[in-house]
Amino acid sequence: MTSGPVPPSPLRTPEQRFTALPDFPFEPRYHTLAHAAGSLRMAYIDEGPRDAPVVLMLHGEPSWSFAYRHVIAAVAAAGYRAIAPDHIGFGRSDKLAERSDYSYAGFVNWLSDFVRALDLQNVLLLCQDWGGPIGLSTLARMPERFSAVVAANTLLPNCEAPPKGIAGWPGELIENWAAMTAAADDLPVAEIVNGVCVNALTDEEKAAYDAPFPDASYKAAVLEFPGLIPIRESMPGCAANREVWKLLESWHKPFVTAFSDSDPSTAAWAEVFRRRIPGANNRWHTTIAGAGHFVQEEQGSALAEVVLAVLSDSAN
Repeated sequence: MTSGPVPPSPLRTPEQRFTALPDFPFEPRYHTLAHAAGSLRMAYIDEGPRDAPVVLMLHGEPSWSFAYRHVIAAVAAAGYRAIAPDHIGFGRSDKLAERSDYSYAGFVNWLSDFVRALDLQNVLLLCQDWGGPIGLSTLARMPERFSAVVAANTLLPNCEAPPKGIAGWPGELIENWAAMTAAADDLPVAEIVNGVCVNALTDEEKAAYDAPFPDASYKAAVLEFPGLIPIRESMPGCAANREVWKLLESWHKPFVTAFSDSDPSTAAWAEVFRRRIPGANNRWHTTIAGAGHFVQEEQGSALAEVVLAVLSDSAN
């Protein structure tokens, strides 16, 4: 009796590519996920007291936990536990070689496994870009573990007309981004991040964003992520997101938006979150000045102030 083909082993970025990262002295930790190839190693940063309230910081495309370095430092210094995982395919986490290895549900399953394995409780979810759909979907599976949400330049696509969604979804910007990455076989990661910042990244910061990807073979997740955005009602994720919205419409714990002033790709979603989620009522929402899409990169201190204010309010 012959067995089927053995799935290829995941790729692992050599650790030497992560030396001398600017303002990122944190030691990585690793969680092992079950996978057809045997296992996957999911990297994460975990700073601050083990028994303190948790801030779970979720990155998006095509970044990694490095983007949250200033938020991590501020949250841990204030006495809270700062946890910032790298999604599979990003950062120090293992990379699957084929674009078909990645799915919307797969990312949610991996994060759900991570939250359960670390038994995270009393969690403030801080989510940007794809961190929103993945993190809010995980929250919907286990709302009892989460105490608050700070949504920063993120979205939860549902292909619904206003007031439940945004007008003109997905719009030319996202349509073009999904089409471009679908046809690409490589992407200049650091230049993409730099291109949607208000202020230019330094050469050292650019090198840090490129560090996880020695060559194009490591970038299957980077290339596939944009194509997973539900821009059509028939796409995987759209129906699932509508179920997440149902949960959020009964969410009365704090939900605060902290979008930047220069991110046209997500700006309209802030109002949808504030309109639909009861926990967003009578909250101090803010617009952070001087940042493009990666608000945690350009205005990490300002974003950390919002997070710490929510934590302080929740404790009173």
